[in-house]
Amino acid sequence: MRVAVIGVGLIGGSIGLAAQDRLGAEVVGFDPDPVALATAVDRGAINSGSLALTDVVVGAQLAFVAAPVGVLDGLVREVLDHAPADCIVSDVGSTKASLTVDDPRFCGGHPLAGAETAGVANARGDLFDGAVWYLTPRPTTDGILLERLHRAIAAFGARPLSIDPDTHDRVMASVSHLPHVLANVLVAQAARALGGEAIPPTGPSFRDATRVAGANSKIWTDIYLANRTSLVEQLDATVDRLRQVRDLLEAGDRDGIDAWNDAAAGDRRRLLESGLEGADVFELRAMVPNRPGVIADIALALGRAGVNIVDMALSPSADFRQGRVSVWVSGDEHTTRAEGLIGALGIPVARA
Repeated sequence: MRVAVIGVGLIGGSIGLAAQDRLGAEVVGFDPDPVALATAVDRGAINSGSLALTDVVVGAQLAFVAAPVGVLDGLVREVLDHAPADCIVSDVGSTKASLTVDDPRFCGGHPLAGAETAGVANARGDLFDGAVWYLTPRPTTDGILLERLHRAIAAFGARPLSIDPDTHDRVMASVSHLPHVLANVLVAQAARALGGEAIPPTGPSFRDATRVAGANSKIWTDIYLANRTSLVEQLDATVDRLRQVRDLLEAGDRDGIDAWNDAAAGDRRRLLESGLEGADVFELRAMVPNRPGVIADIALALGRAGVNIVDMALSPSADFRQGRVSVWVSGDEHTTRAEGLIGALGIPVARA
């Protein structure tokens, strides 16, 4: 398999290492920075590199665009212009709705993985182990190509989860982009409250809550702007909640503050506990017609419900009029839910 990596930083380089180690792939890389390309080759993140995008994409079965959010839409289109008909193209950007590409060979992606240090010199082949990797297929995404992408990401050690682009951006606004905004606000407020003095000895709360403050503006300004609609909604909701707790404090409402604090503890527990560690994996088999978008429909239906597809396989019939889709799901409860969701699409499904 030939894998093209467009952009050889931390994420692109880690994809290159994982593709070589776990897929046995030949990895070719593109980057406009010749120093980054040379470092990627020396690091072993890619087998070879080129400053010409067309040289990298030719003959590829998989192409990952690992570039800043602000240039993703145009760069993905350029890759698709040169990619083979059987090449699945994905990206790794943290916003998805701003990607307006509509091509059966494209499926948006976003691995929830990273490190404190950037650059291909810090790339790791195990970076994605255990990480959720969001996929945002569109109704036009080719099912066979989506299966190839899903299998590759699972081979990297990640957990592919399909959701629609708008849901992805709303989730990211609340759990990633909003925390960055709040961290910036907290450090600015502390700096002004202390009048420029060094922070006195404290517990870890401030350090932990502000770890992401002042993140790289070359990356994060694009992210804030690309997801500004969802982020503004989350900021408005945050202001309302802050005002509510302010009113409780002003009123000296002990019972109200107790309830507010206890509710936060319960919300955090529910958000962070998946309950799937060590769960049994079950296979569901569905007979589907050969029509565009049917595989994406299944993946999105399960993803919206928080059901993770551990693995996926397609077996077309001899006449290619229909085919069997096998999906493997963690946990009996999630499998039952998946069975109902697929059935609701009008697709016959049963446990193997």
